[in-house]
Amino acid sequence: MNIIEIAKKFPSESSCIKYFKEVKEKKGIICKGCGSTEFYWSKIYHSHDCKRCKYRTTLRSGTVMESSKLPFHYWLYAMFLMTMTKKGISALELQRQLGHKRYEPIWAMAHKIRASMGLRDENYEFDGVVEIDDAFFKTHSNEQNTDKIQKRGRGSQAQTTVLVMAKVIPKVGRPKNNKKSSSFRFVKMVVIPDSSSETMNATIATMATAQITAKTDGWRGFARLKEVSAKHIKKIVPPKEASNVLPWVHTMISNAKRNFLGINHTIKTQYLQGYLDEFCYKVNRRYLGENLFERLISISMDDTWYGKKKYVNG
Repeated sequence: MNIIEIAKKFPSESSCIKYFKEVKEKKGIICKGCGSTEFYWSKIYHSHDCKRCKYRTTLRSGTVMESSKLPFHYWLYAMFLMTMTKKGISALELQRQLGHKRYEPIWAMAHKIRASMGLRDENYEFDGVVEIDDAFFKTHSNEQNTDKIQKRGRGSQAQTTVLVMAKVIPKVGRPKNNKKSSSFRFVKMVVIPDSSSETMNATIATMATAQITAKTDGWRGFARLKEVSAKHIKKIVPPKEASNVLPWVHTMISNAKRNFLGINHTIKTQYLQGYLDEFCYKVNRRYLGENLFERLISISMDDTWYGKKKYVNG
């Protein structure tokens, strides 16, 4: 679905309301007052009103749009632009495309959508062969003291540590020249406070099953990885050759950094996870095409979103 098709399908605010209503009804609505599933639609309040106790469930209630005053067509077009643009879109460009006067509401909307993407990926655990490594993303923090000497490498105040996991499928036989020895499936990226063994193991345990075969380099933070994995394949190599041992992890790290560099001037530390969630969500669903937009609409209308949201307020 391209921009011309989306404009024809959703030409007005009412058409967007109708579409969100259909998605929510398809998921099923349960009255929070009495538990009934029988409703009638209120055109005035854009709500499903319970036939038994008259409890009102608005179209925004329990969804990513809850507490927002932005028009419904803003949300629909924002989700379309964030999913159908290959490298993403900045909040400032989103503001220009939607024609809104203020930047802050559009920025908050974009981060809520990214939070929905992250929550969906949390439902899946890795299994099989998984490449694991830590990466350092350049970020900006309000607490950084520019008067102090900035560290380099690990522990730098200007970088945030991220744990990166890539599920791969090893290829049978000898790989061809300039070809990787495995095929890539999925990726997960999580901001972590440090690269210690305790932090690594605790994070990996929430992202993968205990039956994985973990492939890492020689960093000491992975020394106790057998506690959370069935098998640990460790290969110590010089830093310049690390990409040969963990090809897909390093490819994903490079792609993410290039993606952020081309869209955002700076990323604050507390919002990095949201941008990582958006990148991973789109990479993991790279073959869905136009269905990616419809999937995002569907998960954004989940009634459980409001209680699980994060990253939004930093």
